[in-house]
Amino acid sequence: MSAPAGALDEDTTPAVAVLMEPSLSRQFFGRQAWRSVAPLAQVWHPGATAGLTAAGPGQRERTEVVVTGWGSPPLTAEELDLLPHLRYVVHTGGSIRKIESPALWERGIRVSSQAENNAVAVAEYTLAMVILSLKSVQRATQLYQRTRRRVDVYREFAGEGVYGRTVGLLGASRVGRVTARLLQTLDVQVLISDPYLSTADATALGAELVSLEDLARRSDVLSLHVPALPSTHHLVDAHTLALLRDGATVINTARGSVLDTEALAAELRRGRLRAVLDVTEPLVPAPESELWGAPDLWLTPHVAGAYGADLRRLGDSAAQEVGRALRGEHLHFEVDPHSLSVSA
Repeated sequence: MSAPAGALDEDTTPAVAVLMEPSLSRQFFGRQAWRSVAPLAQVWHPGATAGLTAAGPGQRERTEVVVTGWGSPPLTAEELDLLPHLRYVVHTGGSIRKIESPALWERGIRVSSQAENNAVAVAEYTLAMVILSLKSVQRATQLYQRTRRRVDVYREFAGEGVYGRTVGLLGASRVGRVTARLLQTLDVQVLISDPYLSTADATALGAELVSLEDLARRSDVLSLHVPALPSTHHLVDAHTLALLRDGATVINTARGSVLDTEALAAELRRGRLRAVLDVTEPLVPAPESELWGAPDLWLTPHVAGAYGADLRRLGDSAAQEVGRALRGEHLHFEVDPHSLSVSA
């Protein structure tokens, strides 16, 4: 669905190529999404499958902005050769790892992503799970369904609840920071562990900066917000899990590889810890995995990020970023290539 060109000269006006499958693009972009872009450029939709060869050389030569998303092809040197005047890539998702290439940076093309806005959905999920975990809602629900009688929460769950508890955040990533801000709405103590975070920045987030070991020892809920990097593989291992107090909950919305799943499964078998896992290693556990029946484990199918109505937040923001690019304005969500070694 291209925006109306109006009085624009289609032979000379800039073009914006949306390299997303139509069914996905429609979920991100409503009818009015390209309204502000229409006076500045022609928007064309080659899709992710047909790619840039779907249009003639003239249209490709006028393309100054490419919009990408989940399933878009990597922007390799061969792809970029088709777009001699490309200046910007606006990614509707969070991580750009699947679409970026060395050629992108070598040619000075500026890249923007919606990692900041996708972080909102993940942080909202995390906040909800922190509250539900501290109130022991899953255990209460299971007890209610098993006994089919009134549950005396004052007796059965006397040690549970939100007030005065401690929530530990491993990682001051975008999601970690938004989560820290949301947690300020609760009467909880927030701890955070991140080697790249200063004490002043932690204080500004309403959190106390601590080591990983202190984070584990003191947290009632430990929530993981670090990227999948060689340095973070199984960062939360058997040793870290052993430091958690009895009855503590581990929440993972980051990547499955940052948590030693076998070590966690052992703690779950013993009934010492609880967990909420939106990601695992592999992402979908094998059918025979003990995670499917593990006690005190809330296993969700990778739903923390944006989907459904929340995709419009990403789409509207990306369309606005395209407008800024075409007007030569400051990009709000520009990716620093030098940060990719420590980010998702």
